[in-house]
Amino acid sequence: MTAPAHGPGLRRPLQAGQSRRALVAGSVGNFIEWYEFGVYGYFATIIAARFFTPEGGGEAEALVKTYASFALAFFFRPVGAAVFGRLGDRIGRRPVLIVVIALMTGATTAIGALPTYATVGALAPWLLTLLRVLQGLSAGGEFGGAVSVMTEFAPPGRRGLYGSWQSFTVALGLLGGAGAAGLLATLLSEEQLGDWGWRLPFLLTLPMGLGALWLRLRLDETPAFAAEREEGREGEPARPAAGEVAWAVALGAGRVMGWAAAGYTLLVVLPSYLQSALDASFRQALLATVLANLGFAATIIPAGLLSDRIGRRPVMLAGAALVVALAVPLLNLLQDNGTSNAAKGVAVCAAGGVVGLMAGPGPAMLAEMFPTSVRYTGLGLAYALSNAVFSGCAGLIITETVKRTGNIDIPGYYAAATCAVSVLALAKVPYRKGS
Repeated sequence: MTAPAHGPGLRRPLQAGQSRRALVAGSVGNFIEWYEFGVYGYFATIIAARFFTPEGGGEAEALVKTYASFALAFFFRPVGAAVFGRLGDRIGRRPVLIVVIALMTGATTAIGALPTYATVGALAPWLLTLLRVLQGLSAGGEFGGAVSVMTEFAPPGRRGLYGSWQSFTVALGLLGGAGAAGLLATLLSEEQLGDWGWRLPFLLTLPMGLGALWLRLRLDETPAFAAEREEGREGEPARPAAGEVAWAVALGAGRVMGWAAAGYTLLVVLPSYLQSALDASFRQALLATVLANLGFAATIIPAGLLSDRIGRRPVMLAGAALVVALAVPLLNLLQDNGTSNAAKGVAVCAAGGVVGLMAGPGPAMLAEMFPTSVRYTGLGLAYALSNAVFSGCAGLIITETVKRTGNIDIPGYYAAATCAVSVLALAKVPYRKGS
């Protein structure tokens, strides 16, 4: 099931100014979402100690529980994608995205004010988990709506470029989280950072969220949805069969599986892996993650623009195939004490760039798989399901498997295996230029 290239599924925007506003309003929610998820990942060891380590508990066990809470939020993403997507396909993209950003901002800010295990005992991890669930629901509703808005307002021939801004703001959000964590790690002592400093990046979400809410209140409804609503007044518009939608969702999830898994492995899980498996310091691990995210950010928009010229498939296939070939050698290079720090920095930066080749065209590719009547739901579910299993569980799977097997190459095998599946799924994408 594929939306028509220039048909009613993705119409020309009414004004150029509307396209720019849609791009900003859609992007800002993604930035906040991934800023928070990045912060949670970067401070995973501190959160483990404050919320999941009762007296006598081990550090490895606490880290696994922290990542379990991390994964739980991802498993609520498909629920959010289904609920908010259904609403977005019926009442409009704009009102649903307003609700989503308000929920996301409130839950993230509340994490910064939570009492720890030392204060309220076993209630602390349950409160944290509840807020992670709310974040998962809101994040599930964010992607489908934001990408629908960006691509439905995109000028003809620019859906890959406009959709790539969703992924680009993911990179900016992760970099923003890394920057906040790095600044605090520099300015504060380890004791201050663990005691109260970790709270500050979460509390910073409040002013960012209020700004995002203001932008979305000024957003127009997309021309594609407005036209769909007008057609509905004249007679019920044709909707695809449920089986057709389900197949498209499954195929879409397979196509972005490698992007989801490799992205989270190399961009978020890496700090804790370097600390726990390779005995790197917090600052060293954070620097490696910043370099990986810089490489990621640098290739996303060029990859989206290139996909408008030569098609989504060749660009995404190149990224997935490179991860399959290079993931394990990259980890071996990081493990080698004889490799210079400069070479390691270049390697992690290049690894992030390879993931960007998948992330740039990915949003437009998903949007083109679904017609307007089910786009918010369909692309949101495909992305959320893939992320729930292969991103949300990445830290849990990698940490637990390394602990049980002692094999520190596990992150490389995990990224390579998931990207191999994406290569097969992407082979089914019709070769056509972006329109």
